[in-house]
Amino acid sequence: MMDSEQHAREILIEAAQRMNREGLSAGRSGNVSKRYGDGFLITPSGMLYDDLTEEDIVLIGMDGAFHGHRMPSSEWQFHLDIYKSHPQAGGIVHCHSRHATALACARRPIPAFHYMVAAAGGREIPLADYATFGTRQLSRSILQALGGHRACLLANHGQIAIGRKTFAALELAREVEELAAQYCLTLAIGAPV
Repeated sequence: MMDSEQHAREILIEAAQRMNREGLSAGRSGNVSKRYGDGFLITPSGMLYDDLTEEDIVLIGMDGAFHGHRMPSSEWQFHLDIYKSHPQAGGIVHCHSRHATALACARRPIPAFHYMVAAAGGREIPLADYATFGTRQLSRSILQALGGHRACLLANHGQIAIGRKTFAALELAREVEELAAQYCLTLAIGAPV
C-alpha cells in the first residue's frame, strides 16, 4: 500500500532532520528525497531542516515539473535522473559528511580496504567526476559513477546514498561516512594492507 502523501512528507522531514542531528550535513546543506506516486518528494532549497513543515516539501513529477510553494533543492536534477535510472531506488540522501567530503575533495574513492565497502553495492565506493552543483553535467557524472552501486562520492562536494526506502538511504549514508572515517585514519598511519 502506498504511503499517504502526508505520511511521505513526514518521513522526508524526519530523515532530513536526522541527517542534520547526526552530523551528516550541517545547516541547510545536503538534500533528501523519497519516491512518491509518479514522481518524488524532495527537501526545498535554502531552508533549515529543523524549520521544515509538510507544506515546504516539494513534489516533482518525472517530467521535472515542480509542485509546491517552495523551490526544490538545487540538486533536484540528479535525484530525478537517479530515480529514472534506478527503479529500485525509493529514497536518496545527499550529504556533505566530514570524512566522505574530505576524501571527495582529495578526489579519492573508497577502495575495498574493509569488507563493509560492499554495503554500497560493489568493490569500492566510487568517485563521480567534478561538475558544478545543480547542473546536468553533475547528474551525468553521478550516474556514470553509480552504475550498479548504491552510493558514491562527488568530487569536491560530498556523497550520495540510495536505498529502497528513505531511511535505508540514510543508513547507507551513515555507513559511507563511517567507512570514510576509517579509511582516513588508515591513510594517516600508512595505507591499507
